[in-house]
Amino acid sequence: MGLFKREKTIKYQMRQKMIAIGDDYWIEDDSGNKVFKVNGKAARLRDTWVLEDVHGKEVALIREKKLSVRDAIKIETGGKEYTVKRALVGIRERFTIEADGRNLKAHGNVVDHEYEIEQAGDKIAEISKKWFRLRDTYGVEVNESADQALILAITVAVDSFDHDHG
Repeated sequence: MGLFKREKTIKYQMRQKMIAIGDDYWIEDDSGNKVFKVNGKAARLRDTWVLEDVHGKEVALIREKKLSVRDAIKIETGGKEYTVKRALVGIRERFTIEADGRNLKAHGNVVDHEYEIEQAGDKIAEISKKWFRLRDTYGVEVNESADQALILAITVAVDSFDHDHG
């Protein structure tokens, strides 16, 4: 916290181990209000999650491609498609998120939910367990100007890599 470029941030509360396929769970703001729902759907060849707003409107579709040479997760939001891939380099885990020149990176200790998401070298989100005392809960702090649904969808995707491949 405090490493953001003087920009207001929004904090969300996520629950670990609730990301199983077929499970639904709520993402809450730091006041405990339900703001997004993750709707887990099971499919034969891939896992799918739908990120919905409080009114049930789809804001992002997250799909894991199980049979690709290098596992990838596709995110569709705002009319754009993003691809999340794990970089298999170094001790700390890294992920690349690619779409129309807007390359984002997630890096840090993903297993312990202590990592950052950067765009063009600037931190736009931080994921940490430090902000909540509840067990199996972690926070996602996002720059106010960033695409909130995209950042939360990336967090769901990274979390699914951790659970499925970790």
